[in-house]
Amino acid sequence: MTPGSGLQAGLKNRHLTMIAIGGVIGAGLFVGSSSGIATAGPGILLSYAIVGTLVVLVMRMLGEMSAANPTSGSFSAHADRALGRWAGFSIGWLYWFFWVVVLAVEATAGAKILSGWVPGVPQWGWALIVMTVLTATNLVSVGSYGEFEFWFAGIKVVAIGAFIAVGLLAIFGVLPGVHADKASFGNLTNHGGFLPHGPGTILTGVLLVVFSFMGSEIATLAAGESEDPQRAVTKSTNSIIWRIGVFYLGSILVVVSLLPWNDPSIAEQGSYVAALNSLGIPNAGQIMNVIILTSVLSCLNSGLYTASRMAFSLGRRGDAPKAFARTTSRGVPMAAILASVVFGFVAVFFNYAYPDTVFLFLVNSSGAVALFVWLVICFSQLRMRRIIQREAPEKLVVRMWLYPYLTWATAAFIVFVLGYMLTDTKGESSGRTTVLLSVAVAAVVVTVAVVKQKLTANRPAPAVEAPADKVSVG
Repeated sequence: MTPGSGLQAGLKNRHLTMIAIGGVIGAGLFVGSSSGIATAGPGILLSYAIVGTLVVLVMRMLGEMSAANPTSGSFSAHADRALGRWAGFSIGWLYWFFWVVVLAVEATAGAKILSGWVPGVPQWGWALIVMTVLTATNLVSVGSYGEFEFWFAGIKVVAIGAFIAVGLLAIFGVLPGVHADKASFGNLTNHGGFLPHGPGTILTGVLLVVFSFMGSEIATLAAGESEDPQRAVTKSTNSIIWRIGVFYLGSILVVVSLLPWNDPSIAEQGSYVAALNSLGIPNAGQIMNVIILTSVLSCLNSGLYTASRMAFSLGRRGDAPKAFARTTSRGVPMAAILASVVFGFVAVFFNYAYPDTVFLFLVNSSGAVALFVWLVICFSQLRMRRIIQREAPEKLVVRMWLYPYLTWATAAFIVFVLGYMLTDTKGESSGRTTVLLSVAVAAVVVTVAVVKQKLTANRPAPAVEAPADKVSVG
C-alpha cells in the first residue's frame, strides 16, 4: 500500500452513535457487579450513581475541549497544549499502557468462554485467534472497526434493554409464564436494610465499580475520524447522562430487585445470570455468556483501536517513533496498531506463564490510570477554557457546568478516591497496591517526559496534530 496522508473520516454517524452508547457498557458491568453487591448490598446503587456522576462531569469537560478541537489524541493532545508537553506525553503513554494490558485481560476472558464451548482448542489458542481476527479488522480500515463495533455495541444495548424490560415485568408480576417468588422492590430494604453493612460500604463499592466505567472517552478519540467531529462529540457528551442512568443504574436496580442482595446464587453464578435464572429462563447462563463474550470482543476491538490511535497521536507530536504516525492508503496507522497488539500478545503470554508475578504487576500498575486520566482532564479543562475563550470563543459549543467550581470539586473527589484506595489493604490486588504501583509507573513516565522535554527544548517543535476538519477523507 502507498503511504496515506493521515487518518481518514471513515466512521459514519451511526458508528459514532453506537460507539458512544456501547463505550459505557464494559464487560466489567456483567462480571464485576456481583462483588459490589456482596460488599454494599442494594446500596451499590449509590456507588454506581456517585461514579456515574463523576464520569458525566469528566466527560462534560472532555466534550468541551474535544468539540472545540477534535483530535485522535483527545485528552492527551489537550493536556499537551494546556499543561505542557510533559503532561501530554505522560498521560498518552499511560493510557496506551492501560489499554494494551486490557487487551490481554479481555483476550483471556474471551478465551475462557470459548474454550468452554469448544474444549478441543486450548485457551491460549482461542486468545491467539481472537486477537488475530480483531487485529486484522483494525488493519483493514477504520470503517471495518466501526462496523464491528456497531454490531458488538448493538448486541450489548439490545441485551441490557431486554434484561431491564423482562426484569421490570417480573418485578411488577406481569411477566407471562413466570412466577418470580423473590422478585420485589422490597428486596431493596427487606434484608438488613438498604445499607446492610453500613454507609462506609458505599465508598468501598465506589472502588469496586469505578474501573468498569473506563471507555466512556473512546467516542472523543474516534470523533477525529468521523464525518462531522464536532457534532459527534456534542451528541456523545449530551447523551452520557441517560446512557449511564439506563445501562448501569437501571440494570443494577433490576438485579437487586429480582433477588435479595445476599442470595448465594449472585456470588456463585454472577449477578445477571443469577437474576435470569431466578425467572426460570432456560439456558440463562449460556445466554449471558454470549452477551459477556460480545462485551469482551467489543472491549478488545475498541481497546486495540484506542491504543493505536493514542500511539498515532503521540507519533504525530514527536513523543513516539515517527513510524507510528504513518498511515496506509486506507488511513490506517499500521505500525501503531501492530506495536499495540504485539505488547498485547506479550501480556497474554505473561498471563499464562507468570499470572501471579509479571502479569499481576502489569494489571496492578495500570489499575489507577483511569483516575489519572480523569484528573488530567480536569486540570486541562481549567486551562483550555481560558485558551479557547481567548482564541476562538465560537468553538465553545459544549460548556462545562458551573465552571470552574464544579471542575475543582470533581478533581478534589478524584484525589479523595485515590486516597481512600490507600486504605484498602486486602489481597494482592488491593487498592493500596494498585495506587502505589500505578503511581510508581506514572512517576517513571513523567520523569522520562521531563528529561525528554529538557533535551529537546532547543530543537524545533514537532508538527501540531491536524484538527479533524483537515483529516484526509480519501
